[in-house]
Amino acid sequence: MCWPLPGYFFSGERNGCKIVSCGSPAMTSINLKSLLKVTGLIMMIIGGAFVSCIPVALIYSESIMPFLYPALIAFLPGVLLYIFIPVSIREKVSLKDGYLSVTVSWLLLALLGTMPYLFSGSVQGFINAYFETMSGFSTTGATVIGNVEILPKSILFWRSLTHWIGGVGVILLVIVILPNMKSGGYHLFTLESSLKQKILPKTRSIAATILIIYVSMTVLEVILLRLGDMPLFDGICHSFATVSTAGFSTRNTSISEYSPYIQYVIGAFMFLGGISYIVYYFLVRGELKKIASFEELWFYIFFVIAATMLVTIILYTETERNLALSLRHGYFQVISQITGTGFATTDYMLWPPAGWFLMILLMPAGGCTGSTTGAIKMARHLIAFRNLAVVFQRFQHHHAVIPIKLNDRVVPDNLNITILSFILLYLALTILGMIAIHFTGVPLIEAVGASTSAISNVGPGLGASGNFGHYNDFTDGAKIIMTALMLIGRLEIFTILALFTRSFWKN
Repeated sequence: MCWPLPGYFFSGERNGCKIVSCGSPAMTSINLKSLLKVTGLIMMIIGGAFVSCIPVALIYSESIMPFLYPALIAFLPGVLLYIFIPVSIREKVSLKDGYLSVTVSWLLLALLGTMPYLFSGSVQGFINAYFETMSGFSTTGATVIGNVEILPKSILFWRSLTHWIGGVGVILLVIVILPNMKSGGYHLFTLESSLKQKILPKTRSIAATILIIYVSMTVLEVILLRLGDMPLFDGICHSFATVSTAGFSTRNTSISEYSPYIQYVIGAFMFLGGISYIVYYFLVRGELKKIASFEELWFYIFFVIAATMLVTIILYTETERNLALSLRHGYFQVISQITGTGFATTDYMLWPPAGWFLMILLMPAGGCTGSTTGAIKMARHLIAFRNLAVVFQRFQHHHAVIPIKLNDRVVPDNLNITILSFILLYLALTILGMIAIHFTGVPLIEAVGASTSAISNVGPGLGASGNFGHYNDFTDGAKIIMTALMLIGRLEIFTILALFTRSFWKN
């Protein structure tokens, strides 16, 4: 199994995966033409996304202007940039350009994505609109909208669509559509936090394969939800949010009003959303032995089962729920927190303190590397635990050389250090976020939940911003901090922090 991290890859081959070696980003000058080319393509893609909302508006007799104007504003300049910016087919795009392109793309997406909210008046103020949009594209699912049920259907569809686009990654679409950036395509591909494994010789091929799997899972969930009598519109929106492990719902009370069948279906697809798409690729190819060797997958399954059992016990022993209901509520909320989906069948703020405290602890978990989930990811947790085990082993055998392994393969020291550094940075940024949000006037308990939720791309927090709440009452300063944490969490920290180093900008 291959799972390189941004900026740190090692040479070798495993399960057909070729891994290239590189340290820090290449210190070459920025390729402005390629950056503008990518920008143009991003604008064309989001312009097309705006257009896709127009039929929904027409079906429900709503104004198309909140989408027509943004489509023209985004698409036409995008076409001009894409057509008139010459980029040679053989021109290489450096890792440095990849870092910058990924970051600019997400910022641009969030900026352009505010327009439907602002033109329709569904969200008041640019900061709120940008928060909502970044939450969508980063698959966080945090919202500033107190009553989503009064929104136009077309706006609800747009909210869910931002999830779906963000889940697979616009960068992935860039790789599929822009084959003339072959050499840089893999850099862009590996930098997008959800998808980092090179399992096919050509980046375009893996991108196309993953898109097919992603779309197929979405369609399958829509069908299953419809079989459970969920309205088609709700089924599409919730499928967009589930497959992308995001969490925007069309209901104020999330999934709680739907039948147990609906909850089981969504719970199952949240679990599937936490599995690496590499697993699905090998499953389609019938290469079951390779799947069986993925230690991260089995650790993910074990983690979900253990957390579910613990929460179920708490609910069964300390509430009036029977065992079946405790298990259903426990599993749903556990998998929702671990994968960062953020859907809810019950208000966990009404649980015993041990219950909702566990919900916070589960936020940084994340799913498998190569999934659409955010947070730390299971592979990093597994390696951290093995580092801890090695420490205890060396207490007994002081001079022993004990390597850290994953999938029967030694993890290089530089990669091991990077993983541990990532976890440390993650925790440090979470704490700094808590402090900063609290200083804006947000109560401490809510600041803890908001910071942890934002950087983990989960959505719900604590207190009034719990899984049945919203962030509309937060200060603008707190919302800006949370928006930054969403982006940092989505791009896995190193991608963003690299831009703030002096060496990155040296020619």
